[in-house]
Amino acid sequence: MEKINLHSAGIDIGSRSIYMGIEGKEVVSFGTFTSEFRQAASYLLEHGIRTVAMEATGNYWVILYDILEEAGIDVWLVDGRQTKQVPGRKTDVKDCQWINQLHSYGLLNRCFVADGLIKELRGYQRLREDHIRSMSMHINHMQKALVEMNIRLPEVLSQVQGVSGLAIIEAILSGERDPDKLVSLCQKDLIRRKGEELLKALEGYYSPVGLFSLEQAYQGFKFYRQQVASCDQKIQECLQRNQTDLSDIQLDDPRKPIRHNKPQVEDLGKHLLKLFEGKDATKLSGITDYSWFQLYTETGADLSRWPTEKHFTSWLGLSPGQNHSGKQKRSKSKGVPKTGQIFRMTARSLLQSKKIALGEFGRRLRARKGTAVAIKAVARKLAEQYWRLMVKGQEFVEYGIQHYHEKLQAQKKKYILRLAAEMKMDFNEG
Repeated sequence: MEKINLHSAGIDIGSRSIYMGIEGKEVVSFGTFTSEFRQAASYLLEHGIRTVAMEATGNYWVILYDILEEAGIDVWLVDGRQTKQVPGRKTDVKDCQWINQLHSYGLLNRCFVADGLIKELRGYQRLREDHIRSMSMHINHMQKALVEMNIRLPEVLSQVQGVSGLAIIEAILSGERDPDKLVSLCQKDLIRRKGEELLKALEGYYSPVGLFSLEQAYQGFKFYRQQVASCDQKIQECLQRNQTDLSDIQLDDPRKPIRHNKPQVEDLGKHLLKLFEGKDATKLSGITDYSWFQLYTETGADLSRWPTEKHFTSWLGLSPGQNHSGKQKRSKSKGVPKTGQIFRMTARSLLQSKKIALGEFGRRLRARKGTAVAIKAVARKLAEQYWRLMVKGQEFVEYGIQHYHEKLQAQKKKYILRLAAEMKMDFNEG
């Protein structure tokens, strides 16, 4: 084997120190303060290092990566699983030397690292998702506090955090106990459909502990809802700073509704169409402007860095496992990247659809192999369509379940005719 990266170094990153290995040199270590990171960059430049490889260890690599890039060094961020295949290297000193050796022979693959606009939007979006999870926790606390006082709103309302539910909770915390007055705060359509159920549900057995728990949960919910709104504002400012003129973008069709956690960002669809040069991912089944924005913050607009759709689905963790050797073996899951989780969530919703062909495909597969396999298969198909649209410009057309059933019937008929020909059978015999 010949060395590909001649002037290379390997870096092992920890929380308190980093270790740097250069061929023919003693391993040196530096602390993790910013000034020490800059000293490490100067040390590499003094020894003529042009490229370095380091493992993606938590968030410790982020600032060091930026500092080395700023210094003009080609930095390779690599998956730690690529460097841990050989046993016996249990020290940081040996790790950095081994990383350098693998990198010098070109045996490591570079990870995708977001930069610029994508990196900033990703930060806001991931923080937004964290706040949504915290907000969901407080919603569960509100439901628990209501049930402990035998106020059965969760059984009557689909969402206690909706307009009517929050109006009732605010009135209860203000001292209102009359069920008739509490019901009158709901929306008229809800009163017409569920008025009697609401009256029964709101006849609670109030307690000081229950009211205190409800108030605490409600205040926590309001706080995180405001945090989500602040993230939306940052996303809006970031998009407007990058693209101020959207007059050339036209939204011909009505956009798909965003049913949960809709971001309060004006012209989100137009911004995305501008970033993707007119390619509209919402044409794909299950993809809304919000899920499309999530995909953009994780992968960017240029998907050509993945040579084929198989490379893309493998990176997403959606490819079939390769743990088959004569017989099926059990394999430990290595986790699913964030982007793969987005496709999986979309696939889960498609399994509930009644008009989309991909949903029917998933339900047929679920009946034979289970829900987990079906979700992964649908997610993989959806990711392949996304890659084809963004890289090759192949438009997707949803023909519906009827067309899917017709194709299945045609396939079955073709199989039966081929089997009959092999067995020399004539269907007109009887």
